[in-house]
Amino acid sequence: MSEKKMDAVEEKARQLLTERGVSLHDIADLVYFLQVKYHPELDLDDCYDNVDRVIRKREVQNAILTGIQLDILAEKGLLEQPLQGIIDRDEGLYGVDEIIALSIVNVYGSIGFTNYGYIDKQKPGILEKLNDKSSGKCHTFLDDIVGAIAAAASSRLAHRAANVE
Repeated sequence: MSEKKMDAVEEKARQLLTERGVSLHDIADLVYFLQVKYHPELDLDDCYDNVDRVIRKREVQNAILTGIQLDILAEKGLLEQPLQGIIDRDEGLYGVDEIIALSIVNVYGSIGFTNYGYIDKQKPGILEKLNDKSSGKCHTFLDDIVGAIAAAASSRLAHRAANVE
C-alpha cells in the first residue's frame, strides 16, 4: 500500500476483513479470476493494487463495517426473530446483503454489476469458503461484500485499461 495514512474507519474495515478470514490477496485472486481473460498480461500485483484502492473509498468502508457487524450479531444470536433466522439461513429472498454489496459496486460504474452477478453465481476462491455453512460462522453479508469489492476492483482495472488503449 502507498504512503497514504489510514483513518480509523479504514483501519477498522481492514481489520474486520482480516479477523473474518479475508485477506486482500484473497480478493485480488477474485479480481484475477474476473479479468485475466480480458487482460492476458494481468498480474496479481495489479489486482491487489486495485483492491487496495477500492477499500480506500469511504462508501466501501461503511459497507464493510455495517455488513460484518450484522454478521457478528447474527453469529451471536443477538438479532430478533424473524431477522435472526433469515440471516442465519442466508435466505435467497432477503436481498439486503446484496443491496449493501451493490453500494460498493456502484462506486465504479455499470460494468461492476455484471462482474458482481457473475462472481456471486460462480463463488470461486474465498467466496466458496465464506459460503460454507459448516464453519459455524455467519457470512451472509461478508460474502457479498467481498464479491462486490472484487467486482469494483475489476471495474476499476477495466476502466484504467480502456483509458490506456
